Amino acid sequence: MSFSDVFPLLVFLGLNMAAASSGAFFMPGQWYEDLKKPRWRPPNWLFAPAWTVLFLMIAVAGWRIFEARGLAAWPELALYLGSLGLNGAWSWLFFGRRRPDQAFFELVALWLSIAAMIVVFLPIDRTAGLLLVPYLCWVTFAGALNFAIWRLNREDILGKTP
Repeated sequence: MSFSDVFPLLVFLGLNMAAASSGAFFMPGQWYEDLKKPRWRPPNWLFAPAWTVLFLMIAVAGWRIFEARGLAAWPELALYLGSLGLNGAWSWLFFGRRRPDQAFFELVALWLSIAAMIVVFLPIDRTAGLLLVPYLCWVTFAGALNFAIWRLNREDILGKTP
């Protein structure tokens, strides 16, 4: 296997690392710790490994679409890039701006973009489409958690935005 064979996969991994990096710039911190959270919230340590696995799966899905169709897959890859952008924006809205309300609506757009990717990826490469299903499930759960945190802290959040 040559570098030119591996390079596209490295590009997709890099794109996903860029989206994931928003979590390093906008970290939970004390503000998040002080929020009321539902009892069913997973422990904080679970989020990093879960997202690591998901970002690897997302990268492989995008790479497989590129490998299957090359630049002819530009509409699907544009959707893919838009979805990564939405993913990266969530941390900024939730943790950076401290606006779970705005982050929830942004998460709805992310969910729709993931569902659309699954629909358009499946006919091109079934594995690529299926690799996104856990991502959709996790974002569904994250949306429920985001909504619950917003609702539990609604009055406090709207009065204390930076």
